[in-house]
Amino acid sequence: MRNLPACFFLLLFFFFNSLRLAAQKNNWQTLFNGKNFSGWDTYLGPPLDNTGKKISEVPVGLNKDPKNVFTVIDQNGEKVIRISGEDWGGIATKKVYSNFHLQLKFKWGSLSWGQKKNKKKDSGLLYFATGENGADYGAWMRSQEFQIEEGNCGDYWGVAGGMQDIPSVKRPDSSYVYDATGTLNTFSATSATGRYCMKQGDAENLTGEWNTVDLYCSGDTSVHVINGKVMMVLYHSAQLENGTVLPLTKGKIQIQSEGAEIFYKQINIEPLSAIPENMLK
Repeated sequence: MRNLPACFFLLLFFFFNSLRLAAQKNNWQTLFNGKNFSGWDTYLGPPLDNTGKKISEVPVGLNKDPKNVFTVIDQNGEKVIRISGEDWGGIATKKVYSNFHLQLKFKWGSLSWGQKKNKKKDSGLLYFATGENGADYGAWMRSQEFQIEEGNCGDYWGVAGGMQDIPSVKRPDSSYVYDATGTLNTFSATSATGRYCMKQGDAENLTGEWNTVDLYCSGDTSVHVINGKVMMVLYHSAQLENGTVLPLTKGKIQIQSEGAEIFYKQINIEPLSAIPENMLK
């Protein structure tokens, strides 16, 4: 072996590295097939007026979409999901997931509707979604929200009983912002801190450009990442059920329609044994 040329070992390195990368790539599962909503359900809540007030208590319902809020369209030579935002609701995976790395791309359209007209365009990636459709605002399941909103991508919202512990600091206006060195505060609809925590920094591309979202979930810990930059790390994922705090570490993936036109593509998921250490610092 000592007489073998160095180029042999170099070739051997590249060969095994290629096998490793191929194996990693094969772990990815495509959630959007580029054709239709196979593997997903759609849900739309009750119709709203321009102030956000319900016109009716009756939701449009499950897999009913008379206004074509959710469509698959051709855009610049590829198939993408268009969510018009005209009615509030979302698309949700039929399957339940835990311990995963989810990656998708999104960009904003030009339309906005109702109470969101001429305001920041809004959507959201809901994870560990569980329970009844329409539990929050008549539109979404109980879940943890990775906020997707112009200028606020990566924020946290606890949806319909979702709760997380997030290291954070209180600002002069009484809002809270993520800080890895801050106090570990509980965010929920019933906590003194409320259910909203702002992300740290900003990594969103200009409106109209594609952004990459990465969500890492391992056990009850998750990490929100925008365009390769960590926005926040969240701990002790839980839910409030009839006054009792229970773990929330698995559920569906739900993508919101919330008053703004938005496009999604390349939605992929892979199993995750542990969150990369460099993201937890």
